[in-house]
Amino acid sequence: RFARAEFASTFAELLIHLADAQVIAVDIPIGLPDGSERRAADVKARKLLRPRGSSVFATPPRVVLEAPSYAKANALSKELFGRGISCQSYALRKKIFEVDACAANDDRIFEVHPEVCFTEMNGEPLTHSKKSWHGQRERLRLLANAGITIPDDLGSVGKIPPDDIIDAAAAAWSAHRIAADTGERVGKPVPDLRPNRNAGFIWY
Repeated sequence: RFARAEFASTFAELLIHLADAQVIAVDIPIGLPDGSERRAADVKARKLLRPRGSSVFATPPRVVLEAPSYAKANALSKELFGRGISCQSYALRKKIFEVDACAANDDRIFEVHPEVCFTEMNGEPLTHSKKSWHGQRERLRLLANAGITIPDDLGSVGKIPPDDIIDAAAAAWSAHRIAADTGERVGKPVPDLRPNRNAGFIWY
């Protein structure tokens, strides 16, 4: 069931609000690859979401994300691994590194992907984009069927784009499943610098 909605400007701030939470689910990669091989979690999630697999971007290696600009990161990725990276993945680098640092010392943090969550709720990939009216109604119905009804009045959180709120609700659904030991996952451990035991898996 819906409990509350809060907004935090940083992930570290969010962790303060969730100090008592047993599980924290986040739609950000945990566990960065160290070479040219794509993360198994990304590959398997793409297959689960066909034909909407493009919503899962390939997580770039740490050395690529550490480049000071997108142009340099893209060039470095092509030089080292034979392929470039998307603007979207590089634009998330600050958030990726922030979650990466927090997850290193907090095994309550699990990576999820909202579209994988909704696919599990629905039994098959969804038909409509989350940005569309049909897509948002579709996802809200699935959440309601799962016992999560988002109220009309969310206070200041209501200023956030609706698809972000719906995605957050899907992440909360997964967090509840993980806490109840009924969550599932795709992927395999990533030999990353960070010791988080959940690194390399997408949960739902």
